[in-house]
Amino acid sequence: MLDQLAINSNTYSGFSLEDAVKGASQAGFTRIELAAVEHTPHVLPSMSDAELRGVKALLTEYGMMCVGIGAHSNVMRQEGIENLLQAIDLATYFDSPYVITATGDAHGDADVIEEEKVLLQSLEPVVKKCEQMEKTLVLETHGNNFATGVSLKKLAASLGDRVRINYDTANVIFYGNVEPYEDLEKSVDFVEFIHLKDKLGSPSEWHFPAIGDGQLDFNRIFQTVKQANYKGPISVEIEFTPDGPANVEEVHQSVQKSFDYLARLLK
Repeated sequence: MLDQLAINSNTYSGFSLEDAVKGASQAGFTRIELAAVEHTPHVLPSMSDAELRGVKALLTEYGMMCVGIGAHSNVMRQEGIENLLQAIDLATYFDSPYVITATGDAHGDADVIEEEKVLLQSLEPVVKKCEQMEKTLVLETHGNNFATGVSLKKLAASLGDRVRINYDTANVIFYGNVEPYEDLEKSVDFVEFIHLKDKLGSPSEWHFPAIGDGQLDFNRIFQTVKQANYKGPISVEIEFTPDGPANVEEVHQSVQKSFDYLARLLK
Protein backbone atom coordinates (compact mmCIF):
# COMPACT_ATOMS: atom_id res chain seq x y z
CA MET A 1 0.00 0.00 0.00
CA LEU A 2 3.03 2.25 0.10
CA ASP A 3 2.38 3.29 -3.50
CA GLN A 4 -1.04 4.61 -2.43
CA LEU A 5 0.46 7.18 -0.07
CA ALA A 6 0.09 10.87 -0.83
CA ILE A 7 0.77 14.08 1.04
CA ASN A 8 -2.10 16.44 1.71
CA SER A 9 -0.64 19.86 0.92
CA ASN A 10 -2.78 21.28 3.74
CA THR A 11 -0.02 19.88 5.94
CA TYR A 12 1.94 22.91 4.69
CA SER A 13 -0.79 25.42 5.54
CA GLY A 14 0.87 28.81 5.88
CA PHE A 15 3.70 27.83 3.57
CA SER A 16 4.04 27.72 -0.21
CA LEU A 17 3.08 24.89 -2.53
CA GLU A 18 6.72 24.76 -3.59
CA ASP A 19 7.64 24.09 0.06
CA ALA A 20 5.05 21.31 0.14
CA VAL A 21 6.08 19.65 -3.11
CA LYS A 22 9.79 19.89 -2.41
CA GLY A 23 9.52 18.68 1.20
CA ALA A 24 7.17 15.82 0.39
CA SER A 25 9.27 14.70 -2.56
CA GLN A 26 12.44 14.67 -0.48
CA ALA A 27 10.62 12.60 2.16
CA GLY A 28 9.68 9.99 -0.44
CA PHE A 29 6.14 10.92 -1.52
CA THR A 30 5.25 10.83 -5.21
CA ARG A 31 1.57 11.80 -4.91
CA ILE A 32 -0.13 14.91 -3.61
CA GLU A 33 -3.58 16.17 -2.71
CA LEU A 34 -3.68 19.85 -3.64
CA ALA A 35 -5.35 22.10 -1.08
CA ALA A 36 -7.75 24.50 -2.78
CA VAL A 37 -9.13 26.36 0.22
CA GLU A 38 -8.85 29.88 1.59
CA HIS A 39 -6.67 28.90 4.54
CA THR A 40 -4.32 26.90 2.26
CA PRO A 41 -4.63 28.40 -1.24
CA HIS A 42 -2.10 26.20 -3.02
CA VAL A 43 -4.34 26.00 -6.09
CA LEU A 44 -7.54 27.94 -6.71
CA PRO A 45 -10.12 28.24 -9.50
CA SER A 46 -9.35 31.96 -9.66
CA MET A 47 -5.75 31.34 -10.73
CA SER A 48 -4.76 32.45 -14.19
CA ASP A 49 -3.79 30.00 -16.91
CA ALA A 50 -0.16 30.97 -16.38
CA GLU A 51 -0.39 30.29 -12.64
CA LEU A 52 -2.00 26.90 -13.20
CA ARG A 53 0.66 26.00 -15.76
CA GLY A 54 3.24 26.94 -13.14
CA VAL A 55 1.68 24.56 -10.62
CA LYS A 56 1.61 21.77 -13.19
CA ALA A 57 5.26 22.43 -14.07
CA LEU A 58 6.20 22.31 -10.39
CA LEU A 59 4.55 18.92 -9.97
CA THR A 60 6.26 17.64 -13.11
CA GLU A 61 9.65 18.90 -11.94
CA TYR A 62 9.40 16.85 -8.74
CA GLY A 63 7.66 13.85 -10.30
CA MET A 64 4.55 14.45 -8.22
CA MET A 65 1.10 13.21 -9.29
CA CYS A 66 -2.06 15.01 -8.18
CA VAL A 67 -4.55 12.52 -6.72
CA GLY A 68 -7.17 14.93 -5.43
CA ILE A 69 -8.35 18.52 -5.13
CA GLY A 70 -9.09 19.39 -1.50
CA ALA A 71 -11.88 21.91 -1.92
CA HIS A 72 -13.71 22.02 1.40
CA SER A 73 -16.96 23.91 0.90
CA ASN A 74 -20.13 24.51 2.85
CA VAL A 75 -22.52 22.67 0.56
CA MET A 76 -25.56 24.24 2.19
CA ARG A 77 -24.59 27.59 0.70
CA GLN A 78 -24.66 28.55 -2.95
CA GLU A 79 -21.08 29.84 -2.89
CA GLY A 80 -19.99 26.43 -1.61
CA ILE A 81 -21.69 24.67 -4.49
CA GLU A 82 -20.14 27.09 -6.99
CA ASN A 83 -16.73 26.43 -5.46
CA LEU A 84 -17.16 22.67 -5.87
CA LEU A 85 -18.27 23.04 -9.48
CA GLN A 86 -15.08 25.00 -10.18
CA ALA A 87 -13.02 22.46 -8.22
CA ILE A 88 -14.20 19.78 -10.64
CA ASP A 89 -12.61 21.86 -13.42
CA LEU A 90 -9.38 21.94 -11.42
CA ALA A 91 -9.50 18.16 -11.01
CA THR A 92 -9.93 17.87 -14.77
CA TYR A 93 -6.99 20.20 -15.42
CA PHE A 94 -4.70 18.21 -13.11
CA ASP A 95 -6.04 14.86 -14.32
CA SER A 96 -7.14 13.96 -10.81
CA PRO A 97 -10.08 11.59 -10.19
CA TYR A 98 -11.20 13.05 -6.84
CA VAL A 99 -12.66 16.25 -5.40
CA ILE A 100 -12.71 16.32 -1.60
CA THR A 101 -15.12 18.29 0.55
CA ALA A 102 -16.97 18.20 3.84
CA THR A 103 -20.59 19.24 4.15
CA GLY A 104 -19.93 22.35 6.25
CA ASP A 105 -17.29 25.00 6.83
CA ALA A 106 -13.69 23.81 7.06
CA HIS A 107 -13.27 25.44 10.48
CA GLY A 108 -15.89 26.28 13.05
CA ASP A 109 -18.68 24.36 11.35
CA ALA A 110 -21.84 25.28 13.26
CA ASP A 111 -24.62 24.68 10.73
CA VAL A 112 -27.20 22.05 11.60
CA ILE A 113 -28.57 20.16 8.61
CA GLU A 114 -32.08 19.26 9.74
CA GLU A 115 -33.46 18.29 6.33
CA GLU A 116 -31.19 15.83 4.52
CA LYS A 117 -33.33 16.16 1.39
CA VAL A 118 -32.29 19.83 1.18
CA LEU A 119 -28.65 18.75 1.23
CA LEU A 120 -29.30 16.18 -1.49
CA GLN A 121 -30.97 18.80 -3.67
CA SER A 122 -28.12 21.22 -3.07
CA LEU A 123 -25.55 18.69 -4.27
CA GLU A 124 -27.45 17.68 -7.42
CA PRO A 125 -25.50 19.98 -9.82
CA VAL A 126 -22.17 18.85 -8.34
CA VAL A 127 -23.04 15.18 -8.70
CA LYS A 128 -24.26 15.76 -12.24
CA LYS A 129 -21.03 17.49 -13.22
CA CYS A 130 -18.98 14.72 -11.61
CA GLU A 131 -20.85 12.26 -13.79
CA GLN A 132 -20.20 14.35 -16.90
CA MET A 133 -16.49 14.82 -16.14
CA GLU A 134 -15.97 11.32 -14.71
CA LYS A 135 -14.86 12.55 -11.30
CA THR A 136 -15.74 11.28 -7.84
CA LEU A 137 -16.84 13.57 -5.01
CA VAL A 138 -15.62 12.24 -1.67
CA LEU A 139 -17.31 13.60 1.44
CA GLU A 140 -15.08 13.84 4.49
CA THR A 141 -15.82 12.69 8.01
CA HIS A 142 -15.81 16.21 9.36
CA GLY A 143 -17.82 18.84 11.13
CA ASN A 144 -21.11 19.25 12.85
CA ASN A 145 -23.34 16.88 10.87
CA PHE A 146 -21.49 13.96 9.28
CA ALA A 147 -18.54 13.23 11.53
CA THR A 148 -18.44 9.45 11.14
CA GLY A 149 -18.16 6.95 8.34
CA VAL A 150 -21.45 5.33 9.29
CA SER A 151 -23.35 8.63 8.98
CA LEU A 152 -21.71 9.44 5.64
CA LYS A 153 -22.32 5.98 4.21
CA LYS A 154 -26.06 6.52 4.25
CA LEU A 155 -25.68 9.96 2.66
CA ALA A 156 -23.31 8.75 -0.06
CA ALA A 157 -25.62 5.86 -0.91
CA SER A 158 -28.40 8.39 -1.51
CA LEU A 159 -26.29 10.34 -4.00
CA GLY A 160 -25.24 7.65 -6.46
CA ASP A 161 -22.02 6.07 -7.68
CA ARG A 162 -20.13 9.36 -8.07
CA VAL A 163 -20.20 10.12 -4.34
CA ARG A 164 -18.15 8.23 -1.79
CA ILE A 165 -16.43 8.77 1.58
CA ASN A 166 -13.14 10.44 2.42
CA TYR A 167 -12.38 8.81 5.75
CA ASP A 168 -10.33 11.02 8.09
CA THR A 169 -8.94 8.76 10.81
CA ALA A 170 -8.61 11.53 13.43
CA ASN A 171 -11.62 13.67 12.54
CA VAL A 172 -13.97 10.92 13.65
CA ILE A 173 -12.48 11.34 17.12
CA PHE A 174 -12.34 15.14 17.13
CA TYR A 175 -15.76 15.79 15.60
CA GLY A 176 -17.62 12.54 16.26
CA ASN A 177 -16.09 11.36 19.55
CA VAL A 178 -15.73 7.82 18.20
CA GLU A 179 -12.66 5.71 17.58
CA PRO A 180 -12.00 4.97 13.89
CA TYR A 181 -11.77 1.20 14.13
CA GLU A 182 -15.32 -0.18 14.22
CA ASP A 183 -16.67 2.88 12.41
CA LEU A 184 -14.24 2.28 9.55
CA GLU A 185 -15.11 -1.43 9.44
CA LYS A 186 -18.80 -0.55 9.04
CA SER A 187 -18.24 2.04 6.30
CA VAL A 188 -15.10 0.94 4.44
CA ASP A 189 -17.11 -0.41 1.50
CA PHE A 190 -18.00 3.21 0.68
CA VAL A 191 -14.53 4.66 1.33
CA GLU A 192 -12.57 5.75 -1.76
CA PHE A 193 -10.22 8.30 -0.20
CA ILE A 194 -8.45 8.39 3.16
CA HIS A 195 -7.01 11.26 5.16
CA LEU A 196 -4.47 9.48 7.33
CA LYS A 197 -4.14 11.61 10.44
CA ASP A 198 -2.89 10.85 13.94
CA LYS A 199 -4.29 12.22 17.21
CA LEU A 200 -3.08 13.11 20.69
CA GLY A 201 -4.93 14.32 23.77
CA SER A 202 -8.62 14.36 24.56
CA PRO A 203 -11.15 13.95 21.73
CA SER A 204 -11.84 17.70 21.58
CA GLU A 205 -8.17 18.72 21.64
CA TRP A 206 -6.69 20.02 18.37
CA HIS A 207 -3.48 17.99 18.32
CA PHE A 208 -2.64 16.10 15.14
CA PRO A 209 1.07 15.16 15.12
CA ALA A 210 3.26 13.24 12.70
CA ILE A 211 1.94 9.80 11.82
CA GLY A 212 3.16 7.39 14.49
CA ASP A 213 3.56 10.05 17.18
CA GLY A 214 -0.06 9.87 18.31
CA GLN A 215 -2.39 7.34 19.85
CA LEU A 216 -3.97 5.70 16.80
CA ASP A 217 -3.42 2.01 16.05
CA PHE A 218 -2.50 2.19 12.37
CA ASN A 219 -1.86 -1.54 12.18
CA ARG A 220 -5.53 -2.06 12.93
CA ILE A 221 -6.60 0.61 10.46
CA PHE A 222 -4.50 -0.86 7.66
CA GLN A 223 -5.74 -4.36 8.43
CA THR A 224 -9.29 -3.13 7.82
CA VAL A 225 -8.53 -1.42 4.52
CA LYS A 226 -6.43 -4.34 3.30
CA GLN A 227 -9.23 -6.78 4.01
CA ALA A 228 -11.56 -4.50 2.02
CA ASN A 229 -9.08 -4.48 -0.89
CA TYR A 230 -8.94 -0.69 -0.71
CA LYS A 231 -7.22 0.81 -3.76
CA GLY A 232 -7.70 4.56 -3.28
CA PRO A 233 -5.30 7.30 -2.15
CA ILE A 234 -4.04 7.44 1.43
CA SER A 235 -3.37 11.13 1.94
CA VAL A 236 -1.20 11.97 4.95
CA GLU A 237 -2.29 15.10 6.80
CA ILE A 238 -0.54 16.70 9.76
CA GLU A 239 -2.28 19.65 11.41
CA PHE A 240 -0.10 20.08 14.51
CA THR A 241 -1.59 22.15 17.39
CA PRO A 242 -3.43 25.50 17.39
CA ASP A 243 -0.03 27.21 17.61
CA GLY A 244 1.06 25.50 14.40
CA PRO A 245 4.61 24.50 13.48
CA ALA A 246 7.45 26.83 14.41
CA ASN A 247 8.75 26.95 10.83
CA VAL A 248 8.73 25.03 7.58
CA GLU A 249 11.61 22.86 8.77
CA GLU A 250 9.38 21.46 11.50
CA VAL A 251 6.84 20.55 8.83
CA HIS A 252 9.51 18.90 6.68
CA GLN A 253 10.70 16.86 9.67
CA SER A 254 7.16 15.74 10.54
CA VAL A 255 6.50 14.74 6.93
CA GLN A 256 9.75 12.75 6.79
CA LYS A 257 8.99 11.08 10.12
CA SER A 258 5.52 10.13 8.89
CA PHE A 259 6.78 8.65 5.63
CA ASP A 260 9.52 6.68 7.39
CA TYR A 261 7.04 5.30 9.91
CA LEU A 262 4.59 4.25 7.19
CA ALA A 263 7.37 2.75 5.06
CA ARG A 264 8.30 0.49 7.98
CA LEU A 265 4.68 -0.35 8.72
CA LEU A 266 3.70 -1.14 5.15
CA LYS A 267 6.82 -2.94 3.91
